[in-house]
Amino acid sequence: MRPHRNRFRALVFSILSQQISGKAAASIRSRLVDYLKPERISPDSLCRLTKEELRSIGVSAQKAGYLLDLAERVARRDLRLDRMTRLPDEKVIEALIQVKGIGVWTAQMFLIFSLGRLDVFPHDDLGVRIAIRNLYGLDELPNKEVSHKIAQPWRPYATVGSWYCWRSLEFGKD
Repeated sequence: MRPHRNRFRALVFSILSQQISGKAAASIRSRLVDYLKPERISPDSLCRLTKEELRSIGVSAQKAGYLLDLAERVARRDLRLDRMTRLPDEKVIEALIQVKGIGVWTAQMFLIFSLGRLDVFPHDDLGVRIAIRNLYGLDELPNKEVSHKIAQPWRPYATVGSWYCWRSLEFGKD
């Protein structure tokens, strides 16, 4: 797993991807990239957009607000993505969840895919929970307590265990 270098863009893409299909998210991401050309996705380029402009490329009103909140916080330097590497996981999560539209799960994905942290266990991730149920022969999806108990031996590489959970779901697909 190679970390995403552009942390701001990674968060923008995470917000855009929430609660929609991967195909729909890819389409909206592509439209945003095209709309901003020749500029790239950055706090400054997004701050110049209005909610209406974002809506015109398929971003929901709620997500448009989230994107603008993120862009403004980073542009004002209230949120220092460039300093996240130095912070412990808990502090990264604490800082990110201050942004509208970013919850613990999105912050954990940022830790994994942008900061390359090796010991993150996203217990609320549906894919991880389904994989644990399947791999450990459980009758139901595990709750937080059961998930953490199962993942405890994976530490200090819980991210790697989670990645294998996600990958296991790809087996048996045509």
